[in-house]
Amino acid sequence: MAAYDDAGVFSMGEGRALVQTVDFFSPIVDDPYDWGRITAANALSDVYAMGGRPLTALQMVGWPRSELPLDLLGRVLAGGADVMAEAQTTIVGGHSIDNGAPVYGFAVTGVVDPGRMTTNSAARPGDSIVLTKPLGTGVAAAAIGRQTASRDLADGAVAVMTALNRAASEVMAAAGVRCATDVTGYGLLGHLRAMAEASGVSARLEMSAVPVLDGVAEMVEEGVYPGGSMRNLRSVSPMVDSRVGETNLKILADAQTSGGLLMAAPPEILDGLAAGLESAAPAAAVIGEFTACDGKPRIEVV
Repeated sequence: MAAYDDAGVFSMGEGRALVQTVDFFSPIVDDPYDWGRITAANALSDVYAMGGRPLTALQMVGWPRSELPLDLLGRVLAGGADVMAEAQTTIVGGHSIDNGAPVYGFAVTGVVDPGRMTTNSAARPGDSIVLTKPLGTGVAAAAIGRQTASRDLADGAVAVMTALNRAASEVMAAAGVRCATDVTGYGLLGHLRAMAEASGVSARLEMSAVPVLDGVAEMVEEGVYPGGSMRNLRSVSPMVDSRVGETNLKILADAQTSGGLLMAAPPEILDGLAAGLESAAPAAAVIGEFTACDGKPRIEVV
């Protein structure tokens, strides 16, 4: 297995393997039900990114019971349960602790056919780069926290973060994609770097083709930008050759929660993949191309 893959995979033989992942975080939106939904969708995403099918989930809860009412926790759990039910994933148990700050998450177990599994290390020069969800959820969450997000931006971000990657993953597998990841905490540039380094290729992004939530650029220009996203940008900047402005680079490095799938699509399957994604992921777009690498991988942004 490549060191950059999204989840752990354990072979059971006879063409079956377990896919296991875990994710949890503190609230990023105001509504507890939406926080639960987002957390569940985010936890499931790593299984979908590897072409797997989630089966079961264990909940993890940290709750300051002396400071926050338990009925709020009930709303969080309801949101998580509803998304797990949508994903046809059974919550089989979990664990809770009294904690100084609220945290919530899931450990998810799924199955995958090792022969059809997607990894981060199979991109080749000439493959198109496909992204299935718009960027900007990190900036939007920061704006929600500062109470500067418009209703349209907040609602748009919640819609993106609660949307399952299941349908896009199924299209990806049917089309024959072999290299993919999901865009989460390291931002698009960070996850693209992982793919490029694992695969020994470089990449070229066309900023005008990248889907971005409406209102995010304006928030960045007003100084709304998470610290984690800034760390992403500083980390990846040495390998980026950019012909776009600072605002665009910040959007590309923005730390995402429950972001889209990022795929490498060979030319012979691109048309079929794009056709399938029209209904499975309406915001999906071809945003660039993987290119040959003569040494250390580079990311060119134009």
